[in-house]
Amino acid sequence: MDDIDRRIVTALSEDARQSYAEVGGLVALSAPAVKRRVDRLRATGVIKGFTAIVDPAALGWTTESFVELFCTGRTTPAQLAAAVRRHPEVVEAYTVSGEADALVHIRASDIAHLEQVLERLRGEPFVTSSRSMIVLSRLVDSV
Repeated sequence: MDDIDRRIVTALSEDARQSYAEVGGLVALSAPAVKRRVDRLRATGVIKGFTAIVDPAALGWTTESFVELFCTGRTTPAQLAAAVRRHPEVVEAYTVSGEADALVHIRASDIAHLEQVLERLRGEPFVTSSRSMIVLSRLVDSV
């Protein structure tokens, strides 16, 4: 990946709906040259895809929480991943260092909905306890 590729990725990260000609104007390449580079960046996995960024509040998902999950000693990351994927309110999940086994990012419609999600997560057979933090406001949102 060279400097031009980095500038293409930056341009597409800011607005993936730009035409190849518009991106080319930013990086001093023709539209076909930009397309070839984007195709190569996709083929090598640098660009994984293009997506729409949706405002969760517009869909009614106004309550946000981060939940630490504590699990039994032999729980694997694969088991955790399978479990959290069963809950559509989980938007991100990570294994982490420290006391907790996983950190789960949840979006819900309200506190009652969040409570239902937490009950379902705590109902997973290997989850022994959880600790929740409700987001009051976002200070940085790079998406």
